[in-house]
Formats: sequence, structure tokens, C-alpha cells
Amino acid sequence: MKLEHPFDVKPYKARRARLARELEEGIVIVPTAPERPRNADALYDYRWDSGFYYLTGFREPEAVLVMVLGAKPRSILFCREKNLEREIWDGYRHGPAQARELFGFDEAHPYGELDQRMPDLLADREIVHTPVGSDPAWDLRVAGWLNAVRAKVRTGITAPAQIRDVRAAVNDMRLVKDEHEVAVMRRAADISSAAHVRAMRSAAPGMREYEVEAELLHEFLKNGARAPAYGSIVAAGANACVLHYRENSAELRKGELMLIDAGCELESYASDITRTFPIASRFSGVQRDVYELVLESQEAGSRAVKPGADFIDYHDAATRVLAQGLIDLRLCKGSVEQVLENESYKQFYMHRTGHWLGLDVHDAGDYMRKGKWRKLKPGMVLTVEPGLYIRPGTNVPKSFWNIGVRIEDDVLVTSKGREILTAACPKSVKDVEAAVLDR
Repeated sequence: MKLEHPFDVKPYKARRARLARELEEGIVIVPTAPERPRNADALYDYRWDSGFYYLTGFREPEAVLVMVLGAKPRSILFCREKNLEREIWDGYRHGPAQARELFGFDEAHPYGELDQRMPDLLADREIVHTPVGSDPAWDLRVAGWLNAVRAKVRTGITAPAQIRDVRAAVNDMRLVKDEHEVAVMRRAADISSAAHVRAMRSAAPGMREYEVEAELLHEFLKNGARAPAYGSIVAAGANACVLHYRENSAELRKGELMLIDAGCELESYASDITRTFPIASRFSGVQRDVYELVLESQEAGSRAVKPGADFIDYHDAATRVLAQGLIDLRLCKGSVEQVLENESYKQFYMHRTGHWLGLDVHDAGDYMRKGKWRKLKPGMVLTVEPGLYIRPGTNVPKSFWNIGVRIEDDVLVTSKGREILTAACPKSVKDVEAAVLDR
């Protein structure tokens, strides 16, 4: 894939250098994702492995990063050779020589030489750092190289004695975003915010959910975001009560609520926004009551995002507001403490309030360490997304049936607190109704 703009290699070289310092010894072997068949001889649009991309910036298939660690570390890329005939059919290839120079590697070799070269690179290394268990075919390939080294033990060569999952170290690095990553994620958030506004303005009775989805995709693509970060949820009416609804085919009806959970991927980084709005109308009384409760919960959760806080703190803050609101709406009974303890609120709110965000929409990184919630640090990015999903039930007044509301923002932890990356996307009742009625 030919780069369309100047490529800044510095962040990727710095990440490789940091990983080499942290691991200290052994050899790192990180493959990119394989191409996947869609049907017959057609492939899915290619998406590189996020961990591999984080360390290389390289987006072609059939590529492997090798880092020899120690006193004199060096990085090696294996990639496809230049092939003018295949480039006519499939597009541009960098080839080893250009990839080495452009992406800042010490060496680069043809991908076809990987199996031949790896036993020599593994010889006399104590530790292999590779993504163990991510792909059975990859595990077998690594095992084959190790067996080739073991076959030479009588010559005095030793084989690696340990295999460690490199993802633990790489995922930990990915949790805290650098300036380059934050800048890309701000742009992705702005594009997705504009797409949600477009959807609010365009949604009309008689349309199908997929027509609104098309408006989202139009806004993504025209702004350079070539794909959604995940399958868009475009859910009207009762469909909004299905957390991972993907059918996106129902007809829109005036006065029903529409829940859209959608975000673009820009330069490999995800955005993730959810907004809920009335279709071509204002909120009804009950809809507004539920919406304003979720909004209050979402804002309480956002305020709890700050450096030094436990990851769970903002979920607890949001959930406490929901519990009190459900009591006020007479959907739950008892005190706030009782509702939280007996978890009766989970009839209407059954998921966590957010997740890490980055190269993946559910981004890499542990949430707990040794049984304790992780502390938030500046540079971390997460989502804040409480919701209420009120299905028909004997304990639910009919006026609440099939109301589904979720509100989600992307939030950067800063040294002073937080930055709402998706602040441009309307979410107050006033602003949402203004966008819906601006036709």
C-alpha cells in the first residue's frame, strides 16, 4: 500500500527502541495479520495487525518484524518483494530495499526467505518473544524454526529455552498514547461527530436503518476515513434495546428513538460514539426522562475520569446515578445501596461503562493488575457509555417499553483531568433536537 502522505518514522523507531529496552534480551518476532478469504477467490479488505502496525507503521500483508535484542539491538523487516506483474493486479509493493529505508529498519529481506533465515536468527537466543496463541498456524511455524535449531545442538548451538507472549509488553505500551496518536484520534473523533450529526438530520420516517448507515459511511469516506472502526449499530425503536444490533434493516417511524453506535477508523485509529435521538421529532415526556437520566449518568462518569483514579471509578459513578434515577422512575425499588447490592438495575443496564480505545475499538491493555483496578494515567483514552434498555416486562409500565438509550464519548485522560474528544457531537436535549429538526 503506497503511502499517500509524508511518513514520519520517528514514533515507530522510538517504540521499537523502548520495547528493546524493556525486554532486554532474546528475540522478538511479530507477524502482521494474514489476508482472509471472503468467498471464492475474493479477499476481505485487508486490515493489518494492530500490534505489528504500532511497531512498524507498515501496512502490507505477508510481513514479519524481527528484533534482535541485547547490547547491539537491530530490527529486521521481512516483506513481499517487488513484483511488477502482481502490482498490476493488486497494487503497489514497497519491496525490502525501499521498506528498509522508508520505515527505518536496520535490515529488510524478502518474506519468502523467512523460514530459511529464522533458525540462524534464533540460534543462541535465550528467549523468544512472539504472540503466543494468537494463530495456531503461526505457533506451528515458530515451533518448526525452534525444532530446526534444536537439530543443530550437537554443533554447539543452543535453542531458546523460553517462549513469552510479546503482546503483554506491547499492549502495555499501547495504553498510553503519544502526541501523534492523540492528534489522529482527535481527527477521527471530529469526523465521527460530523457523521452522527448528518445521521440525525437525515433520519426520516419511512427510511430504512441501512439508509442512515449510508449517511454515516458517506461522511467517513469523504473525510478520508476509509472504513468504520467496527460494524455500525443503527437501531430504531425496539432494536435500540439490542446491545449489539447489526441487522440495520428496519423501517424508521416518527417519534421512535434511534440509537446509533458508530465511529470511523482513521490512519488505523478508532473512534467510538453513541448517540440516541428522536426520529424527525422532539423527545416525548417519557423518552426525555430516560434520556436525561442517561445523560446525567454519562456526565457523572466523565467527571470521574482523571489521573490517579481507578479504572472502575467512572463506572461506579455512572451506575450510582442510574440506580437513583431508576428508583425515581419507579423501575427499581429500595434505596440506592439496595439497588446496587442486589443488582436489580441490571435488568435495564447490563454492561460496563467503557473500555480502552486506540488502534482497536476495544483496545489492548489490562484493566486489572494483581486483582486491583488499573490507575488512569495521562495519555490513556477510554469510552464513557452508560445506557438504559427497557424491554417489555410485567414490572415495567407500558409507556417505557422499547426505549433504548446509550450516550458514548471518547475521553482522553490529561494531566489536569480529561478532554472529551467527541465534544463536537450534540448530546444535550436542546442540541440533539436542534440537529434532528435542522432539515
